[in-house]
Amino acid sequence: MVAGLLSAALEARRRHDEIEFRRCVKILAQGQGLREAVDRALLDALNRHVTLAWHGGWQPADLVRLAGRRLEARHVRLVTDAIAAEMRAYAAATVDDRWLDQLDAIGATVWWGRDEEYLRDDGDRTAMVACALRVIHLLATLPALERLCPVPGTARRTPGVRGGAVDERTLARVRALLAKAESTEFEAEAETFTAAAQALMARHSIDAALLAAQTPGPGAAGGPEGRRLGVDAPYEGPKAMLLDVIASANHCRSVWSRHFGFATVLGFPADLAAVEVLFTSLLVQATTAMRLAGSRRDGLGRSRTRSFRQSFLAAYAQRIGERLREATGEAVREAAADAGRDLLPVLAAREQAVEARVEELFPTLTLVGAGAVSNREGWISGRAAADRAVLDVRRKLAEGGR
Repeated sequence: MVAGLLSAALEARRRHDEIEFRRCVKILAQGQGLREAVDRALLDALNRHVTLAWHGGWQPADLVRLAGRRLEARHVRLVTDAIAAEMRAYAAATVDDRWLDQLDAIGATVWWGRDEEYLRDDGDRTAMVACALRVIHLLATLPALERLCPVPGTARRTPGVRGGAVDERTLARVRALLAKAESTEFEAEAETFTAAAQALMARHSIDAALLAAQTPGPGAAGGPEGRRLGVDAPYEGPKAMLLDVIASANHCRSVWSRHFGFATVLGFPADLAAVEVLFTSLLVQATTAMRLAGSRRDGLGRSRTRSFRQSFLAAYAQRIGERLREATGEAVREAAADAGRDLLPVLAAREQAVEARVEELFPTLTLVGAGAVSNREGWISGRAAADRAVLDVRRKLAEGGR
């Protein structure tokens, strides 16, 4: 009976039949003697569909992000807890480090004593059952994604050893510099901090490429990896454009999945780290500058704020791309002078490997526009803001981050 009601509720959800969905929910929540069977059925379904999601290419952060876009806060909490519950089935040594990092980032921990507790009845059993069924429907209708790392239970690693990981001390210094750039009220200080962060990451990436080229044995240094970064509303198009130019300047490729609210960035670990920290910081700086520019209205008093901001961010992304390419070229020239060798073949080989990985994972890519640019004032203001986000690579900053 319970299984039949769950199936009927999910089918009603699929058909957008809210009346039938609520009828099934009411019976499941209030039916005499059904409580234990309903809880077990909901928990089993959650666990099963989370496992299927992993095999379909989804990762913990992806599920939480999608729940946040499609549903509400209580559904996000349930997805997070269902992930924590399902992950108990795997030994830590069989879970990829990148997976563990995501679990930590979303706060997926087992806080309950009995599994029924994480369903969060909270005195309103009908709301709890409806919440669980909406989450189960979301998980049951996920399309397949590209698999970016081994699913839990299949990874093989040595505990405590982070294969291919970027130096955490370098990342900590970069994040600290960018945090200062975002928080300071003085443009000159922000420029210095941003330049220092860019210099550290650019040189770290080049050093990683040189080390990989000197490592004996085919594939000894590993190949390109992938990670998904959120691209949130509003103005997703220009934000995706900003991520794309940052990725391109750092020898990576970005593939935007508009419907799911993320972009998949492919590249080598040091380059991926640079893309993530720069995108996060430059997006904060761009958004701050955009808001400081204020709202706009036309001669009739109608709001032009959206078109202004859309154009602002698109122009910002284009100009940042230009400056990043200039900074990357300077970093390569300085590193080549220090190493006494031509780095272009080394970097070109890595870019070819990234392109091959893109073609493998996304064989049917299509190009889409990032949105119309219709506000001249916003475009000019955006380019000016990008010019203020100085990204010059200076050797003295790279040497000490000072």
